[in-house]
Amino acid sequence: MENQNEITSVEKAVFIYRQIVRKKIVALTALIAGTLLCFFLNVVIGSTTISLSAVLSALAGDENTTLHTVIWDIRLPMACMAILAGAGFSICGCEMQTILGNPMASPYTLGISAAAAFGAAVGIILDINILGIPSNLLVTANSFLFAMAASFLIYRFSAWHQSKRHIIILFGIALNFIFNAFTMFLQYIADENKLQSLIFWSFGSLSKSTWEKTVILAIVFLFTFFFLLHHSWKLTALTLNDQKALSLGVDVYQLRCHVIILVSLLTAAAVCFVGTIGFLGLVAPHLAGLTGEDQRFLLPVSALFGAFILSVASMLSKILISGALLPVGLITSFIGIPFFIILIFSQGRKSL
Repeated sequence: MENQNEITSVEKAVFIYRQIVRKKIVALTALIAGTLLCFFLNVVIGSTTISLSAVLSALAGDENTTLHTVIWDIRLPMACMAILAGAGFSICGCEMQTILGNPMASPYTLGISAAAAFGAAVGIILDINILGIPSNLLVTANSFLFAMAASFLIYRFSAWHQSKRHIIILFGIALNFIFNAFTMFLQYIADENKLQSLIFWSFGSLSKSTWEKTVILAIVFLFTFFFLLHHSWKLTALTLNDQKALSLGVDVYQLRCHVIILVSLLTAAAVCFVGTIGFLGLVAPHLAGLTGEDQRFLLPVSALFGAFILSVASMLSKILISGALLPVGLITSFIGIPFFIILIFSQGRKSL
C-alpha cells in the first residue's frame, strides 16, 4: 500500500509538472505569434501608406526602386532592430535582477547607459573622434567605447570585491552619477543644435537602423543568449541565494563576473545603436516572471516580451502623430512608468 501511495504521489507530481510546462509552452507560442505579427505590421506601417499587396511584392523581390528602398533599407532594418534591441534589453534586465538579487535592477543599474550617453555627448558636442573612424559612425563608436570602459571598471571592481551584490550596486550607482554629471556639463556648454541632437539621441530611436548595425547586434545577442541559456540551471540556483547556489556546486563569483561581462557587452551594443530606451529591461522580466523562475523559460519569455513591447512601441511611434516619428524611448517610458509605480507599491506591501 505504501509503495502504491508513493507511485500515486509521484504520478501526480509528474502530471502537475507537465501541466505547468504545457502552460509555459503555450505562453511562449503566443508570444512568438504576437511578435511575428508586430514585426510584419512594423514593415507595413509607416509615414506613407503602402498597400499590403505592394509590401508583399517588395518582400518577394519586386524591383520597384522607391518601394524596394523603403521596405528593404528602412522599414525591415527598423523592425529587426526593434526585436533584437527589445529582446536584448530584456534579457539583460532579467539577468541583472538575477545576479544582483534586486527586482528593481535593469540594464542601466550599473551605469553603462550613462557612460554610453556621455560617449555620445563627446561625439555630438565636442566632435572628438577617439578611434579615428568615419564621421558617420562617430557617435555610435564613442558611445560603445565609453560603455565598454564602464563595463571594464565594473568587472574589475566586482572581481576585486568577490562579486558581492550590494557593493556592485553601489558602484554602479556611483558610475551613474559620475557620467551623468559629465554629460550635464557638456549639455551646459553645448550650442542649441548640438544639444537638440543629443537630447533626441538620449530619447532612443530606431530611425538610424541599418543592416550592418542589425547584424552586429544579432551576433552579440545570440552569443549572450545561448551562453546564458547554457548556464540556465546555475542562474536558477542563483535566484535562491549565494550560499544555496554554492552548496549546489555553482561557482557564484565566476558566474556573476561572466554574466556582468556579457550583459554589459549586449547593453553597450544596443545602447550605442538605438540610444537609451528606458523601463524595457525592468518591465519585461517582471512580466516574464509570471511563468516562474526557471531560467530555461524565463530567459526566452523575457526576450519575447521585450521584442513584443518594443515592436508595439515602434508602431505607436509612427501612428500617434500623423507625419511625425516619435522617439521610441518616449513610448516605452509611458508604458513602463505605470508598471514601475505598481511594482513599487507591490514590493512595499511585501515588506510590511
